[in-house]
Amino acid sequence: MRVFVTGATGFIGSATVQDLIGAGHQVLGLARSDASADALARLGVEAHRGDLTDLDSLVAGARACDGVIHTAFIHDFSQFMANIETDRRAVEAMTGALEGSNKPIAIASGTLMVAQGRLATEADTSPDPNAGRAAAETRVLNTKGVLGSVVRLPPTVHGAGDHGFVPRLVAAAREKGVSPYVGDGANRWPAVHRLDAARVFRLAVERGATGALHAVGEEGVPMRQIAETIGAGLGVPVRSIAPDEAPAHFDFLAMFVATDNPTSSAATRSKLGWTPQGPDLLTDMRDNGYFS
Repeated sequence: MRVFVTGATGFIGSATVQDLIGAGHQVLGLARSDASADALARLGVEAHRGDLTDLDSLVAGARACDGVIHTAFIHDFSQFMANIETDRRAVEAMTGALEGSNKPIAIASGTLMVAQGRLATEADTSPDPNAGRAAAETRVLNTKGVLGSVVRLPPTVHGAGDHGFVPRLVAAAREKGVSPYVGDGANRWPAVHRLDAARVFRLAVERGATGALHAVGEEGVPMRQIAETIGAGLGVPVRSIAPDEAPAHFDFLAMFVATDNPTSSAATRSKLGWTPQGPDLLTDMRDNGYFS
């Protein structure tokens, strides 16, 4: 297959590109800069210039390939809602370009949006399917003549080069000299290694999977354990804080750190024949440079 990949030089997208190449596929990677194009060239990947706001470039890239993997997202939380709208328009453009072609498209989404306080499954949907990132899911899953899947990623996709939520927790603990958790810290975050997540995207387009997929290696890691691992790694104390103290320590992450988001991937494992192989989150944090 020839696969159009957005976010091809990003943390998850670059792993997906290498997984696709290793499986014998060709990749057309979206590049918004000369540096991105050069990085893709070093991997032997053809660059397609454009970005998430250039809908014509997205349409052209999608139509030029046998399938699409969309991992790009603008991670500027000060403009979060605007970035969600940019993502929705990008997904709408690419699915529209593929409509009626029976080609596969797999887009990145998140487990945090589907259920809290109980084990979420692939059958779960957002309370409002037309709001937030759920709107992009709805578009992909309801476009006729497209093999659409949404790959829901946990808040902790970990591995070498991680610059997501956990490194931000580490940075806050280093700056403040304490690694806190909210309340009793029993709330859970699911997790997955980036190489395992990449295989879910590749298998989704290879097999023309449809519906929601959960790229989840661990159903739920208690936040107290994450805080304790950070405390041990940095040599700082660990303590409980009240919910109203969380914003002062965690900044924008305060809205997530008390969330209980256990998530199953049983249906995804069965559908794709996928078995996570990477290290668990706490081992990865201890052994792979999260505290250096």
